[in-house]
Amino acid sequence: MSKAKATIRIENVVAAVTLNQRIDLNAVVKAYPGVEYRPKQFPGLVFRLKRPKTATLIFNSGKMVCTGAKSEKEARRAVKKVVKELKKGGIIIIGKPELKIVNIVASVSLGGIIDLEKAVRPLGKTMYEPEQFPGLIYRMDEPKVVMLLFASGKLVCTGGKKEQDVYDAVHKIHRILEEKQLIFYE
Repeated sequence: MSKAKATIRIENVVAAVTLNQRIDLNAVVKAYPGVEYRPKQFPGLVFRLKRPKTATLIFNSGKMVCTGAKSEKEARRAVKKVVKELKKGGIIIIGKPELKIVNIVASVSLGGIIDLEKAVRPLGKTMYEPEQFPGLIYRMDEPKVVMLLFASGKLVCTGGKKEQDVYDAVHKIHRILEEKQLIFYE
């Protein structure tokens, strides 16, 4: 059991969505003048929601990317709301959107100081170049995530496909750091 409890906060959930049909982005702009669409700079349209606070990129291929959600549930809710808004604006959407969570980013505090120099070897699959970046990059195999560990005991976990991946990865790294005496508490 860890000496300190890790504080985990999910910062961003990214969902990839397929509508399996083409979308007329100019029609979306006509229905919703508040959307951002500059086809010369970027092929997608940005549809922002206030609740949940997300931004959804919509492409004419019918693919969408929803970012900014704080949970898997919130990402699903945002996508449903965007599709509902599109329909309300006169955009015909035939099927149900196919949604897949592609990335979850979380910030974590372990409540101790990590000896990054000593952690390089025992962790394996790491990259640590303190002259270029103050964090140690650790690629975990199971669950498959990438973690940025900082001497302050803070870390960033990215690459999870489910919220549970984040919790499992954080508890695993916390346990490893304690077992190998790489984290110290004041």
